[in-house]
This record gives sequence, structure tokens and C-alpha cells, in this order.
Amino acid sequence: MGTVARFEIGFTRYLSAEGAPAPDLPEFARDPAALLPLYRAMVLTRQFDLKAIAMQRTGQIGTFASALGQEAIGVGVASAMRAEDVLVPSYRDHAAQFVRGVTMTESLLYWGGDERGSAFSAAPHDFGNCVPIGTQVGHAAGVAYACKLRGEARVAVCILGDGGTSTGDFYEGMNMAGAWQVPLVIVVNNNQWAISMPRARQTAAPTLAQKAIAAGIPGEQVDGNDIVAVRHRVGEAIERARTGAGPALIEAVTYRLSDHTTADDASRYRDEAAVKEAWRHEPITRLRSYLASLDAWDAAREEALVRECQQAVGAAVDAYLKTPPPNVSAMFDCLYETLPAAMADQLDTAQRYAAGAPETHHG
Repeated sequence: MGTVARFEIGFTRYLSAEGAPAPDLPEFARDPAALLPLYRAMVLTRQFDLKAIAMQRTGQIGTFASALGQEAIGVGVASAMRAEDVLVPSYRDHAAQFVRGVTMTESLLYWGGDERGSAFSAAPHDFGNCVPIGTQVGHAAGVAYACKLRGEARVAVCILGDGGTSTGDFYEGMNMAGAWQVPLVIVVNNNQWAISMPRARQTAAPTLAQKAIAAGIPGEQVDGNDIVAVRHRVGEAIERARTGAGPALIEAVTYRLSDHTTADDASRYRDEAAVKEAWRHEPITRLRSYLASLDAWDAAREEALVRECQQAVGAAVDAYLKTPPPNVSAMFDCLYETLPAAMADQLDTAQRYAAGAPETHHG
């Protein structure tokens, strides 16, 4: 029997868990000035997470999905993009959104149930949070096809979790991207858990990156806790896509250090020792150690940065809490050009209740 084709999946890591650099470190990662904004973005995301969880516990926002331990993926991906590119995220990608210019107040509005939080002032063409699992891959393939059709040098970048790669939407969207050779980069945040389902029980594939092979596109793995690796490999894939080389899939291997959301209790299904071990590999400590080895960081600067980030988060929270509630009609906007009669009646009732008028019942 002959061999028709061979495939292999590469893996990239530039910073060890202790922050030691590899000999082939990309040039940008040798310059602390290029790394400090990435470090700040990760620290800001973690401070935002801490505050958002506290706000959910006190009823100031709804269910929230933390990015704890996964900050390098969002920051690394977004920092590799151009402003005109299009981010198509999941519901755990506020780290990427903040780098893209989405404000923390807008994010809080979204998690507080106010859809005005999805009208991003600085990134109006980026998509809002996708809660259905994996469906954003098809959306992203469509965006990328539109960019190709128009002859625009733009790239769609889609982020989804490992659980999303078990859905039909993922395969269908990726297959379309491969068949059409569109400028799309799919980043899989493999945080090892789809709520309580471990990655090992989701698929028998040794890697998630190899799922790209079936679509005829390149797939690779990176250490998702190494922001240098994420930034470099995603950046390379984006620029290839921009110049007509077609789509790619990058699996970023990390670990979800938090509960799935604030509605979850991961201690019911996760081994405490495994979580403790995962903390040794988390991305912020890793980059901080490397920066310290370059004499570009120390305890005083760390303390000042955390204080600065906490103040920025506090200002965003204040702005969120002072935002007047939306008009009750907002929940009906953008549904239909003309509301069906049944929904028009609902809108009328909602507006009358909002105005304080009692509902009149007819027997």
C-alpha cells in the first residue's frame, strides 16, 4: 500500500514556564518596549476579571466568563491584528477586545444585559460576543469571503474554545474557508475544558490543530501561555492570509484556571492538584520573569502597574453604574423591519409598564 499524503503538526514555544527564552526568539521579543504593552494588557484583563466576578456576586452584572490564565491568547491574537481586520470572538475574549479598543465599560454593559455594550465605539466592525458554541466560525468564513470578494487586504480572525471544535458549525465554516481560500485565521483556545467536559473526552484526535487537515488548510499548535509564541505565530498566519495564501488554524494550548463562568463550580469535576500544577505555567508570571531577566521589570513597577490597572477598572465600573438604563424598546430594535402584530402588542405593553401605567385586563 502506497502513501497518498503525509501531515505533521508543529508546536511553538519561545518562553519556558520559568520565562527562559529560546535561542530562536523572534526579534520583537528581544525588545522590552515591544513586550511591555502586552504585559500591561494581560494584567489589566486580570484585574478586570477580579472586579467583574465581584460585581456578579453582588448582582451588579449577570453571569460572567473569566479569562483567568488565558490572557496571553486574547492579547497575543489582537496585538497581531490591524485595525481594519475583523475579530469574531467567543464570549471569553474580552482580553482581545480591550486591545482592539473595546472599553471595559462597554464590556460591563454587555455582561449587565445591556446590548449597547455590543456597539463598540472603537471597533464597530468587530463582531459581538458569540454565546452559541462554534457558530462564529461560519460567520467569520463569511466575513473573510466578503473581504476576498471586495479585494480588500483585510483578515477575519475567529477565536473559539476547544469544545467548539466538536461542533458541526466549526467543520462547516472551516471547510468553506479552505474551499474558498479566504483570509481567515481560526484560533482555538484549548483551555482543556468544555464546561465540565475534559478535552480528552471530547475527541480522540491527539491535537485539535490536526482537524484543519480535513479542510485542506495548515494547522499548528502554540503554547497558549507564551504570549511571544501566540503573537508571533498568529501574526505570521494573519500576514499570509492577507497576501492571499489562504486560511490557517492555530491551536493555543492553555488551561482554564477559573470556573467556566460564575454559574459554575469547577471544584466538582476538576482535580485540585492539576489546577495547582497549571498555575505554574500561567502567562503573566512567565512574561514578568522574562522582563525581569532583561532588567525591564521589578516589584516597584509591578505594584505601580497593578494600582494603575485597578484605577482604570474602577473608572470603568463607575461609568457603567452611572449609565442610564436603555429604553424598553431596545429589546425589540433590529429584529424586524416591521414588528409582527404579536410583538407590537408586547412592545406596547412593555412601554406602558415602563411608564408606570398599570396593565388593563379585558375579560
